[in-house]
Amino acid sequence: MRRLCSCLVIAVFGWSCAHAQPGAEDIAYDPGGEFNFVRVQFDSYSSRMGGFGGGGGFGGFGGFGGYLGDGGPAWSIDFPGADSNFLRGVSRLTNIRVMQDPIVLRFDDARIFDYPFLYMLEVGQGGGISLSTEEIENLREYLLRGGFLLIDDFWGTRQWDNFQSGFSQVFPDREIVELQPDHEIFRTYYDIDGPKMIPALSRSDARGEQDIDVASNHAILDDDGRVMVLINWNSDMGDGWEHTYHPDYPTRYANSAYQLGINYLIYSLTH
Repeated sequence: MRRLCSCLVIAVFGWSCAHAQPGAEDIAYDPGGEFNFVRVQFDSYSSRMGGFGGGGGFGGFGGFGGYLGDGGPAWSIDFPGADSNFLRGVSRLTNIRVMQDPIVLRFDDARIFDYPFLYMLEVGQGGGISLSTEEIENLREYLLRGGFLLIDDFWGTRQWDNFQSGFSQVFPDREIVELQPDHEIFRTYYDIDGPKMIPALSRSDARGEQDIDVASNHAILDDDGRVMVLINWNSDMGDGWEHTYHPDYPTRYANSAYQLGINYLIYSLTH
């Protein structure tokens, strides 16, 4: 049986100012590196049903057909800036060897088994995620073999309900649990006192984008208690990565985005 690729334990170099301009000389890219950023491409419920951006008619709650105001599909928000900047941050802040170009895969692609860490976002748009039978089965096997999925950037109870309705097919018999601030995932690399609300550009962490004003982390665990799916709710790490070098984006938000993201990555590579 094909196994997931593994990675080495890493050591910190230290945190650099998030707004320092990137330079090729800073980055230890490696075509045969241990980590590449894999973003998940997915369909929303309403796009499969022929919603806006998928063939006509209005989409479900939280978006039109899974497409957002800029005309792009929900899965592609912040791409590729967030992905590339996170790779840059991992290279600068750890001694993990990273690949230069992030990639996009679907859950039914056998290549996901080559990568221990997957990322997806905006899972509450367009009525929520719509997964085929092959996608469900492949993702379930990937996670049970040791894979890790990070879900980011969706807000409020309506989007949560949309997400849970579609994603519950993957593990209908497993509960989604809330992770407390003393969970080891917040201590794997940086010592963090729990989830952080990381806002989008031109927003603050004083309140959420929907009806919930507190960030929280939730998870689906395997039989040994390992986090297989980490759900970052009411927070947007992707914007923290994407706007790392934006003069109007506060450094503290970008710093939190990298610290949390690297903690989740290190957890995925060592558990």
